[in-house]
Amino acid sequence: MRGFQTLPLLVLGLASISTHQQILAQQVPEANSSVVDANGTAHVTRVVPVPSTLSPEAQATLRRGAGAENQTLAERRSSTDAWQTRAGEASRAVYPVTIDSMTIAGVPVRNVLPILPLDATPAHPDWVLINVHGGGFNSDSGSFTESIPIANLTRTRVVSVLYRLAPEHPFPAAVDDTIAVYRELLKSYKPSHIGLYGTSAGAILTAEVAVRLRQLGVPLPGALGIFSGLGDFSQEGDSRAIFSLRGLTGSLPLPDGKSHDTSYLGSTDAKDPVLSPMYADLRGMPPTLFITSERDMLLSDTTILHRAFLRHGVDARLVVFDGLPHAFWNDVSLPESKEAYGMMAEFFSQELGGKAAGAK
Repeated sequence: MRGFQTLPLLVLGLASISTHQQILAQQVPEANSSVVDANGTAHVTRVVPVPSTLSPEAQATLRRGAGAENQTLAERRSSTDAWQTRAGEASRAVYPVTIDSMTIAGVPVRNVLPILPLDATPAHPDWVLINVHGGGFNSDSGSFTESIPIANLTRTRVVSVLYRLAPEHPFPAAVDDTIAVYRELLKSYKPSHIGLYGTSAGAILTAEVAVRLRQLGVPLPGALGIFSGLGDFSQEGDSRAIFSLRGLTGSLPLPDGKSHDTSYLGSTDAKDPVLSPMYADLRGMPPTLFITSERDMLLSDTTILHRAFLRHGVDARLVVFDGLPHAFWNDVSLPESKEAYGMMAEFFSQELGGKAAGAK
């Protein structure tokens, strides 16, 4: 009887799925269209295939559906912590390191050291890289994944700063925490032997910290890495009206022209030159590597900040990966991630090594 009773429900369920698929198929556009209204806003439909230029692994990621949306802050932090643990384990399996928790200048950090083969070239005891992780300023989605591969590939100590998070601690708390760690490390390392880098929120924070250091008259680090960031909280680049965190999947709020991420800004003017380095004097900034990707929601913002660095005469280099979404390198399984890590590591090794050769 139980089987007889559940059979109609199963059939109904299959029928509902079939009906849903039919409705979905009717809604999926099969043609390109574009209408520009009187305000210049484009209403666009595009059929965009998975790029054949990507690795099979990367192509598979683009076929996945969107992740959970509309999470509460507590839910986001919980899910991000769980993901970060899994991703960190995956990273360590490919890039062996040791990780210790400690505090520097009263700020919690992860101290990441490479594990080297016995016959390997010794690590660089006089170098250190400071990572400021991503996570929208309100969670930690990168202190493992952003530091583990770079520590291993550069054979260098990486200190990942676990800065205070918004909304409980808005700007400039994260800047202050990072500068406190940097000042303390300056007691043991020459500034030319220190690199500072981050992804997403950490990329934004990297530029903010560099501007603030110069305001304070503190020697700047030898190199910066801005990996998918922005430099202007008062405006939104074009790509944020097109892409979500996962590229072309997931929903997007309609652009309203207002300043974004007010939980991080707090009461600070969006054009404050530390909060938004686009409004700062960027002359004399260290050599900087910018990395982003073609379906990155911060693609436009990253390239805009890169151009600002160029206008101020900075040695600023930009790499844009085809077809991939925001911060794709956090997925260690992708060949493109390995390529990105290699570029990051080579950049820091060249810059810190080149300066080391002529340092007094």
